[in-house]
Order: sequence, then C-alpha cells, then structure tokens
Amino acid sequence: MINHCSGLNHKHSSEKTLFNKILVANRGEIALRIMQTCREMGISTVAVYSTVDAESMHVKYADEAVCIGPALSRESYLNIPRIIAAAEVTNADAIHPGYGFLAENANFAEVCDSVNIKFIGPTAAMINQMGDKNTAKATMIAAGVPVVPGSPGLVTDLQEALEITKRTGYPVIIKPTAGGGGKGMRVVTEDSQMEKALNTARNEAEQSFGNSGVYIEKYVENPRHVEIQILSDQHGNTIHLGERDCTVQRRHQKLIEETPSPLVDEALRKKMGDAAVAAARAVNYEGAGTIEFLLDKHKDFYFMEMNTRIQVEHPVTEERYDVDLVKEQILIAAGDSIKDRNFVPKGHSIECRINAEDPEQLFRPSPGQLQVFHTPGGHGVRVDSHAYASYVVPSNYDSMIAKLIVTAHTRDEAIARMSRALDEFIVVGIKTTIPFHKQVMHSPAFQSGEYDTSFLESFRYEKK
Repeated sequence: MINHCSGLNHKHSSEKTLFNKILVANRGEIALRIMQTCREMGISTVAVYSTVDAESMHVKYADEAVCIGPALSRESYLNIPRIIAAAEVTNADAIHPGYGFLAENANFAEVCDSVNIKFIGPTAAMINQMGDKNTAKATMIAAGVPVVPGSPGLVTDLQEALEITKRTGYPVIIKPTAGGGGKGMRVVTEDSQMEKALNTARNEAEQSFGNSGVYIEKYVENPRHVEIQILSDQHGNTIHLGERDCTVQRRHQKLIEETPSPLVDEALRKKMGDAAVAAARAVNYEGAGTIEFLLDKHKDFYFMEMNTRIQVEHPVTEERYDVDLVKEQILIAAGDSIKDRNFVPKGHSIECRINAEDPEQLFRPSPGQLQVFHTPGGHGVRVDSHAYASYVVPSNYDSMIAKLIVTAHTRDEAIARMSRALDEFIVVGIKTTIPFHKQVMHSPAFQSGEYDTSFLESFRYEKK
C-alpha cells in the first residue's frame, strides 16, 4: 500500500518546460541532485523512498514524497508497478531514473511510455541496443568504432570459451552482458581456471541483474579507463563534452575521476570524441550518455561499453564545461535542440567518492549514524551529498555518502585543492574513504599522472 506523504511545498517561476512535475525514481545523493536542478527550472518534484530512507534528505527536499516499500530494493526502488503508481497518484508527467536501479532498464522505459509518462533518458530500444554489452559491441563494430577482440556473442559453455581463448590468447575477462559496477567480472589466465570462473560469473550476473548472459574479451592489461560524455537530442544532433579519466578503481569500482585525462592530448581527444559521437549516432541516441573506452600504453583505445544514463562522476564535466547535465537531460526530453550549444572547457576538475567504508579493513562497509558531518567549502569546492549530522547511513544500498569535487586552473592546483578540502571534511560516527583519498593525493604516481588500472595493487595504504 502506497503512503503518500507531504514534503516541503514550494512554488516556482522560471523558464517554461513541457514538464510540470518530475518523479525521481532513485534515492540519496543523485535524487537530491536532480531535484535541485528541477527547483531552479520551476519544476515540482516527487521523491520515492523505502522505509529505511524516510529521513533521507531527498525525501525532505522534494515537494511530495511517496513510500514505495521496505528496504529490499526489489520491493521498493526496483519495483516498477509501485513507482508507476506513485507517479500516477501524484500526477507526475515525467520520471528521471538517476543512475543505478532502473536507470538502464528498458522495460521500465517502455512502461513509462505506455502510460504516457516521459522517461527522461533514451528509449527502450536504445537501452536494449546499448545497455546490453554484447549487442552494443556488435553495433560498435558496424559503426567502425574500435572494440576489444573477443567472443562474437554470448558464451554458453566451457568448450566455446576455451576455443575463444585460443584465438585471443590469455589473459581474458568474462563480463556480464547486463549491468555494471564490476559485478560478474572474472579475469582468467589459463585453461584450468575457466570452468569455475565461467560458472561464478554467470551465477553472480543472474543474482545481480536477473540475466546470466556473459561474453569473453581479451583482457587489456594495465590500461587507462577513459570515457567520453555525450549529449544527443531528438533532432539528430550529437555533441561530446570531452573525457573523464576513471582509472583509479578498486575491483572495477571507480574511486576517483578527473577531467581532462593526464594522458589524453588534443589529437587523441578528437579521435575518441569522434568515435563516441559515431557510437551515439549509430543508435540515434537521445539524452545524456557515456561511451567508455580502455586506453592502452600505445594510446590505442577500445570501446568497452555505453552507459545510457547520467554517470556518478558527471560533476567533473559540469565544473569544467560550466554546464548542468541534468538540466540538459530534462530539456532534451522536452524536445529542445542542442544544435547551438557551445560548451568551452576550462581548468581541471577532480572528484573523490566519499564512501561509508573502512579502508583499514579492506574497504568493509561502515553503516551507522553520523554524529558529525562537516563538509569543506571555499573557492572551487563542491560537495554533492544527501547526508547530514544525525543521519543514519543504511546498510541496504551503495555505500557512497558524498562526492567531493574540486576545480582549479591546473591539475597540480586541483590536487592541492582536493588535499585541502579532504582535510576539512569531517565525518564522525562511521568510517569513510577520506583518509584513503588523502594518501592518494600525496602519491607520487597519482601526482605524476603516470598510472593505470593496477594503481591500487601497488599503492600501500598506511593505517593511521
């Protein structure tokens, strides 16, 4: 049963839009982030929340709030009928999915369309074509975008997997065709490991995404992870807003992102940008999206996947290009053209994900109540967060509680600013990744910009 709760009620007057009210089908930091843009645009918002999120800031901030179920994601944030019911009972005419949960769920986009609620993002067909990694790879090959050698389709048995590795050579990586975030990925270095890795990857993919399909690619050793932000409208126009370097990762989970990449020069930026635009045009894409590439030591790049949604790390692009990507998403969904958009990059931006995790205990989750939550400020500092003092960080969802973003004229200045801001960020009551980020900022490898995705394997976190 849906409990319709009144939130804060604000009247707005601003630019005209086709949308009067947007339901944000997400939680926490990204939900609040979307609502902030909506308020500036004069659009009313609806929050949905699970029972453990009743005190989250996004619920307090929204104009209306609807409880959609208990803590378990499949009974709340992944429950399409309840979210649609919430939109209908509040008369929302659009839904923004944020990232994660249902953001890349083609069925959800299709259901929204069937009940005449605008899904702020690509169509179901576009999500199917690019959200499924195996289909996306075939589309990229047809569009002339470089791809990593591997299986032509999904791998169904051990013998097929072994035959593929004879052609590509070891090491290879097994990847789920659905989902993301590193779940279901397994690196294999010899035949004897393949059967166990294949079964484990398929089981984990089924549990995480409801789809056990996997494929195999040549494992590009020690690459950089560089992605291109694109915007495409309903009129066939596509632009890119440079690259983000997301190379600092732990178990395929991004920890630090920056733009521009220390490794990418203007010539390479143009090549990667042109490839990303071609990728988006290949599916007549609509909305904001990200084309993710692996960049090897020879500066050859390979398509990895497309994220058909806003990214966690979108603020670094916003800061460098002075653009509100959520606003652009909403305007594109409302039918606006980006033909005359001209975004000029300036400076250097870095983002650190502040997670409720204990770096001294192998990043073990650290949920609990925040006794103190003091965020840094000053010139060139931005904090995106739904947390506050006395807020209880639940154990049920992703551990990220904030994103700290800094911008400066140069990379060296940005690193110095990030170090200063991290020193000012005070969280008491739980463990966070702040101490880890402080040490990374002082790491010679990070400061030089000469590192790859194996960075954390050689980085030694010093316990304090």
